[in-house]
Amino acid sequence: MLFDEEPAKKPRRLLDDMSIVEIRERIEELKEEIAACEAAITKKEATRKAADAAFFKS
Repeated sequence: MLFDEEPAKKPRRLLDDMSIVEIRERIEELKEEIAACEAAITKKEATRKAADAAFFKS
């Protein structure tokens, strides 16, 4: 893959075409992805706070 190409996205299925079990599984996958995103934000905020404390002392 070249740098200017976007990664291939998994085709999205319509919710109407999914069973209840499949929808529940998808919800769990999304919750895990959200948790990973929130953890990444927390880590980046901590890094930023540490940098601010080191370089912008009052």
